[in-house]
Amino acid sequence: MAEGYDFKHIEEKWRDYWRERRFFEPDLDDTSDKVYYLNMFPYPSGQMHVGHGRNWLIGDAYCRYLIMNGHKVLNPMGYDAFGLPAENAAIDRGIHPKEWTLNNIESFRSQFREWGVVFDWRRELATCDPGYYKWNQWLFVRFFRSGLAYRRASLVNWCPGCETVLANEQVVDGQCERCRSTVEKKDLTQWFFRITKYAQELLDDLDKLEHWPERVKTMQSNWIGRSEGASIRFPVDGTDETIEVFTTRPDTIYGATFMVLAPEHPLVDTLTSSEYRERVSAYQRKVAAESDVERQMTEREKTGEFIGAYAKNPITGAKIPIWIADYVLMGYGTGAIMAVPGHDQRDFDFARIFDLAIILVISPKGEELVAAAMLEAFLGEGVMINSGPFDGLPAGKETIRKFIDYLEEKGLGKGEVNFRLRDWLISRQRYWGTPIPMIHCDACGVVPVPDEQLPVLLPDVAFLGKKGLSEIPEFYETECPECGAPARRDTDTMDTFVDSSWYFMRYLSSQNSEKIFDSELVNKWLPVDQYVGGIEHAILHLLYARFVTKAIRDMGLIDFGEPFTRLFTQGMITHSAYRCETHGWIPPQDIKNGTCPIGGEPLISELAKMSKSKKNTIAPTEIIEKYGTDTERLYTLFMGPPEKEIEWNDEGVRGGYRFLNRVWTVVEKYRDVLHTTPAEKIDLAGLNQRDKQLWRVVNEKIDSVTRDFKNLHFNTAVAANMELSNELGDYLNACEQGRHELHPALLKQAVEKLILLLSPMTPFVTEELWRLLGNDSAVLEQKWPIHDEAALERDETLIVIQVNGKLRDQMMVPSEMATDKNELERRALEQIEGRLQGKEVRKVIAVPGKLVNIVA
Repeated sequence: MAEGYDFKHIEEKWRDYWRERRFFEPDLDDTSDKVYYLNMFPYPSGQMHVGHGRNWLIGDAYCRYLIMNGHKVLNPMGYDAFGLPAENAAIDRGIHPKEWTLNNIESFRSQFREWGVVFDWRRELATCDPGYYKWNQWLFVRFFRSGLAYRRASLVNWCPGCETVLANEQVVDGQCERCRSTVEKKDLTQWFFRITKYAQELLDDLDKLEHWPERVKTMQSNWIGRSEGASIRFPVDGTDETIEVFTTRPDTIYGATFMVLAPEHPLVDTLTSSEYRERVSAYQRKVAAESDVERQMTEREKTGEFIGAYAKNPITGAKIPIWIADYVLMGYGTGAIMAVPGHDQRDFDFARIFDLAIILVISPKGEELVAAAMLEAFLGEGVMINSGPFDGLPAGKETIRKFIDYLEEKGLGKGEVNFRLRDWLISRQRYWGTPIPMIHCDACGVVPVPDEQLPVLLPDVAFLGKKGLSEIPEFYETECPECGAPARRDTDTMDTFVDSSWYFMRYLSSQNSEKIFDSELVNKWLPVDQYVGGIEHAILHLLYARFVTKAIRDMGLIDFGEPFTRLFTQGMITHSAYRCETHGWIPPQDIKNGTCPIGGEPLISELAKMSKSKKNTIAPTEIIEKYGTDTERLYTLFMGPPEKEIEWNDEGVRGGYRFLNRVWTVVEKYRDVLHTTPAEKIDLAGLNQRDKQLWRVVNEKIDSVTRDFKNLHFNTAVAANMELSNELGDYLNACEQGRHELHPALLKQAVEKLILLLSPMTPFVTEELWRLLGNDSAVLEQKWPIHDEAALERDETLIVIQVNGKLRDQMMVPSEMATDKNELERRALEQIEGRLQGKEVRKVIAVPGKLVNIVA
């Protein structure tokens, strides 16, 4: 072999070795010491960059560590291949999304191979494969038959950019999470999954997820949004209609002085009087153009319209006006509120603007509030006032319960638990997705496609851009499976989060064409032991996967209700992005002199997540060609805590490369000694003081790196290996300078342990170094090092450092070195050197076990 660290030769030599040796292909029948590790599968919507690498390199390093610890590791791979990202990218390039997607999948495979990331490729799947989405459709039919899938008219989120419906969870700050278009409201008939049936269980079972980040559990808990309160019916004066409201504060009903309906509430058109209809209709049109986020902004001035109708407060009998206002949303509660301006700030602001009555029903103890003099609603604790038989009671939970009992006794309302969570809207109006397997027949109604006719295939036609299946007659024209009459297929496709809500079960039987999965295998291997992905999936994917798992459990197919035992959310990698106000985003590599290379304008910079749209990505090839795959792997794992967002730094890459060169140089330099020295157990009693120090550091690092791997703390694992390498370098320097005699067996043990500890993170170079030591078997066939507890024992002695007889510092040294004058002198000089200010050292006096005096 040529001298020097020839990473290109080394990496090409070992690139396919681990796959060919089938290290990552466990026998699924053997579940002893099994670990099911899984990264959230990717969208193959483009080329991968170094930011994507963090997720996969974490997974590969962890799985290699597990294999060396004797575990049977299942780490499969698949592609979340349907959906808008791939379809929009295909539209931009004028090609079919199938072609675009399959090309990207092939690119992903090549990138994984280049990174040395290995999976159980026998289980590979893609959600755009009919062999996969057949079972999406099979699940849908089961959900339909059990009442979990249903169709209804609804005011939905419409993205004009993507030309499709979005679930509530896919609207971020009033914009489409994909294209950032402002989301509009449309009245459409859509398919839903009844996730609300599981709302309480989804909330309760968060307590079982002991190994999930609290942040994720809090986000899900808030999204589910359980509220306890009362449902109260307000009769509409002069009609048979009633308006139902849900409130968490039924104890304030005596202070309800008006009602507010969402402008979209179905009763608005019925109750609005002719006198007010024109103004009400104009207001409805105005609000229809506003996003939910805009409507909920507390700082906005309140707007609204009186509809010319009145309700009756069911307890006081008072007539109270009915208004519509944009701050009440149809998607939350019942779309109607009883307004209590004395004790709700939004209602207070509204009442002040429109000169509506304010009645206080809670007063702070010992104070008397005057409504007309108030500048804001009273939200504090106090006692009930102006509340009939409830006057004098302390406001709070017990009194709320008394009000609920009273409402139920009088037949005016009932205690109720309400959830913020809404049913999952799964209909999409685009081509690239799983066709919904339902048929619309004039005679039979909406009927499911029979199992034997699944899958309902996407039509193999020239791509229509943003047009959906409703534009393809050869797809939707069919016969009713029940009566044989002409009928129409449903032309919606499923939200891609349906695809990802159960894929982790399909891996166990990815090639099985007869059933959705092998229940026996799934029950043996699941829940997933360790799941890794981005925090951005906390509500969407993770909540949906939990729901679908519970639904499949209730179908009798599995015996568990939570899909993922442990969850780790890795942070994103950021990089500087540069924008010219005239020419848009500029790639960093094109910038010269800090100005726009096109027109010379000044640039605006920001630190942002790597993205193709901001042109701030770094291709792995750029790093691998110059420094090698192992350097990219090492730096990616070292750059910071893996759960934190971190900035890519080119100097850090170079530092990783220098470190690997140092490790290589040590092995190459001492190759003959390492190769010829037989492996033997280190006898602690036979080591001198310097040898003991090296052996202690070796074992300290085995201990710390092992703990780091268990907790996925790869940055500190890399740091510990660097510290071990530095200690080894100091030891060898001391030997070369004649200050210590080389202990060949100790050197071999130290180098072997360093190689094994590094191997999960840098598999190419360590596989080569392992063979240079004279080993024939693979690194993955070795046992993970176990530290020697006795070697960690560390007795230290405090040594005083004097300069010209005056105390200047102190140091702790291992007790076994406290009597070594030469070592004490060397350490003291190193520690005090910066404070000698160029003075010449005339003499060094070491008193073993006590002090070192430097005469300068």
